[in-house]
Amino acid sequence: MSEKDQRVAIVTGAAQGIGAAIAAELAADGVKVVVTDINGAGAEEVAARIDGVAKQLDVSDPDRVSAVVGEVVAELGRIDILVNNAALVPLTSWDDITFEEWRRVMSVNLDGVYLITHAVTDVMGKAGYGRIVNIASNTFVAGTPDCAHYVATKGASIGLVRGLAGELGKKGITINAVAPGIIASEGVLSGPHAAGFDYVVPMQAINRRGVPSDVAPAVAFLASEKAEWITGQTLVVDAGHTRN
Repeated sequence: MSEKDQRVAIVTGAAQGIGAAIAAELAADGVKVVVTDINGAGAEEVAARIDGVAKQLDVSDPDRVSAVVGEVVAELGRIDILVNNAALVPLTSWDDITFEEWRRVMSVNLDGVYLITHAVTDVMGKAGYGRIVNIASNTFVAGTPDCAHYVATKGASIGLVRGLAGELGKKGITINAVAPGIIASEGVLSGPHAAGFDYVVPMQAINRRGVPSDVAPAVAFLASEKAEWITGQTLVVDAGHTRN
């Protein structure tokens, strides 16, 4: 594939974990990946490994989102794929969730998805092609406790997929969600969520811990030309922990 024909993807929250694995998977498929993260140095490291482009990005900042989308179009000429992966994943009981924490989670996990999706669909619509994949969570299916604000945002992410599919389909854009189970990423293993493996893994049909590379191929498929007849859907990738 010539550089002129190469697909361009933006992956948010891609400095580590699932986002980094998605970036690597897309790059292996020949996509030019723009690795974005609030951690600019981490984004640079991932981009260097996959011959990608790094952009420091706080998805909750409207001005920065607009600037990054503009830079990508100016530098690479197109945006074909968007993967909305950036998210805060706090573990806080309902009684202890302050409105400040609630709004911060909403600003990143939901407002951030709105901001960058709204920005790229204009570019994709003009080209008549686009693939958008939201990283949701099986917590929305399982009703996982002690993270009600996080679960709410992931449910809203799935709702956005369903609500936008009809509008975007007319423009040649598909939008889907991938809902992983608990994954042994750097963030999970270094925080209180790590204790969840002892509870979840025995409930899975596949009895091992999931890793970021278990999720990335599902995202890459939905982001590919092969998935042009799939939109408005949620693919749960959790080793059979939840079964619908």
